[in-house]
Amino acid sequence: MNTAQRMSIIAPHANSPLPESTELLGEQAWIEVIQKMDEVYNDLLQYEVALEEKNAALEESHQFIESVLASMSDILIVCDRNGGIEEVNSSLCHFSGKTAEELVHHPLFDLFADDVERAKAREVFTRFGRDGVHDCELFLRAGDGSTVPVSMNCTPRVSQTGKLMGMVVTGRPVGELRRAYQALRQAHEDLKRTQGQLLHAEKMVSLGRLVAGVAHELNNPISFVLGNVLSLQRYSQRLDRYLGTVHATDFADDEALKTMRQELRIDRILADMPHLIDGMIEGAERTRDIVDALKRFSAVDKMVPEQVNLNEVVERSVRWVVQSTAAKFAVDVDLPANLYCSGSSGQLQQVVMNLVQNACDATATKPDAALKITGTVENGTICLNFVDNGPGIAETHLGRLFEPFFTTKPVGQGTGLGLSISYGIVDRHGGKLSAGNLPEGGAEFTLALPVESH
Repeated sequence: MNTAQRMSIIAPHANSPLPESTELLGEQAWIEVIQKMDEVYNDLLQYEVALEEKNAALEESHQFIESVLASMSDILIVCDRNGGIEEVNSSLCHFSGKTAEELVHHPLFDLFADDVERAKAREVFTRFGRDGVHDCELFLRAGDGSTVPVSMNCTPRVSQTGKLMGMVVTGRPVGELRRAYQALRQAHEDLKRTQGQLLHAEKMVSLGRLVAGVAHELNNPISFVLGNVLSLQRYSQRLDRYLGTVHATDFADDEALKTMRQELRIDRILADMPHLIDGMIEGAERTRDIVDALKRFSAVDKMVPEQVNLNEVVERSVRWVVQSTAAKFAVDVDLPANLYCSGSSGQLQQVVMNLVQNACDATATKPDAALKITGTVENGTICLNFVDNGPGIAETHLGRLFEPFFTTKPVGQGTGLGLSISYGIVDRHGGKLSAGNLPEGGAEFTLALPVESH
């Protein structure tokens, strides 16, 4: 039956009149059909809008996941339940030297270094696949052909019904972990050292204020005592001459005078007097030296920075120390030319002289006492190394060398302020003073100062 026949059956002949009720029924039906079509069309539009929104959200999620996978530094492998690779990230491609297309649909175990590692990986993943694998170190074959230890983790992929669908494997080369750990440990050590330096600086400032007050209070009494002792020395010399003259006269035969001379032990007093006065002078001068050291330690420098030639400073310091010592002390100086820094020439000379003198004292018992001074310039810093052939520094003393009043010298031979003063001077010059021991023996002091351009 063709279309015209079907229309003739449905629609009455044009010449046949329709009943009024039939016409009304047909119009109502068409209206309902059109309304239904409008409703269906609106539903289709809403479904299309919702579908487009879902597609956009899905595309956004897909791009987000791809960006996350691409930015991961760890290796990521998505496998099916049989170990076939389904998805990888760029880190694995970079590690293996292969593209994602070359890796997908290939067995996961082909990535391992050799048959032994493959067997080990199969056993580990089979045994612990359901529970996951954590921090298992296996060897993979890198793109350059080398074998690299990788810390791997495996997490199972399951469906909503709990069916095992595959696994997600992540890994990071152990070398990177070790470098990250070393970097973290170095950062921790740097932080501890910085904190220690800050604490030391604060302690030095507080101690400087205290020492300044003590030195001020002691200065006048010590000067008074020393002046009086020197006067007493002159007076004792005059009294010794007078009594010597008296004893040489006729009055010396007087029995009462002889008896008194014996009872008062005048001869013994006259003999002991010079030694007593010399001891008093030595003690007063020693105390004065300590007070002067305290004043230098607590002094707030108001120096005007100048260009300092370290070559000349070292040469002058070595000459003065060597000339002042009676023992044989060989100093070898090997410095680059034109070492300049900004600061005070006198203060830096004090530091160098202290380091040279300490080396001379440390090697005093050696017949071949020697000190070698070398220098380098690197990254805008001048490093002067003072290496002696002495016994070195005890490990228990290394951490306290720059503390005020700490000394390894015998009592009466050191104030314990030399290195502390030197440390403060170097710090105010923007440098660093450190100490250590060499494996072959001997102590090494390093003086680091910023380079002055000229």
